[in-house]
Amino acid sequence: MKEKGTFEMIYDVVMEIPKGYVASYGQIAELAGNRRWARVVGYALHANPKPGVIPCHRVVTKDGKVSRAFAFGGENRQVELLKEEGVVFCEDRVDMKKCQWSKRRF
Repeated sequence: MKEKGTFEMIYDVVMEIPKGYVASYGQIAELAGNRRWARVVGYALHANPKPGVIPCHRVVTKDGKVSRAFAFGGENRQVELLKEEGVVFCEDRVDMKKCQWSKRRF
């Protein structure tokens, strides 16, 4: 059996984030196997091979900021997608207290 690559592990975790919730880059990195992969998570999401299937719009910074370089329509599109799913914003950031997905690693 072939071992999964880093991007595949990241995509698997991102696929678990339910509608109406977000996760931070660092959170995804840790759940994918290495808490130091936060930048790698960004690279993986930018190269998302299945936009619309892998919900990369649900990944934000630890303080709730959306990506200015969102690869699939820009930051305004990311905000739009999140709001359509019921994600709550305070000013220009996701309300992480209300909308951060919580999953234990084990």
